[in-house]
Amino acid sequence: MQTVNIHEAKTHFSRLVDQVASGEEILIARAGKPVARLVPLASPPTQPRALGAGKGRFTLPEDFSSLHEEAIRRMFETGE
Repeated sequence: MQTVNIHEAKTHFSRLVDQVASGEEILIARAGKPVARLVPLASPPTQPRALGAGKGRFTLPEDFSSLHEEAIRRMFETGE
C-alpha cells in the first residue's frame, strides 16, 4: 500500500484517484503518520434480470414487426 503526504496527495489527486479506481489503496499521512485511507468504492453485486419482469406492464401492437415498414424501406433505399 502506497503512503503519500497530504501535500503530495493534493498535488497529484487525479493520479491517485486513477490508481485507486484501478484497485489500489493509498494511505494519506500528516508528518509521517497515517490519517486517512483512499480506497475504491465497492460496486454493488450485479444480478441478472429475471425474464418476464415487465409482463403485463405494456402491450405491443399486433403488427409491431411490420410497423412503418414502408417508411423504413424508403429511408434505406433513398436516404430520405
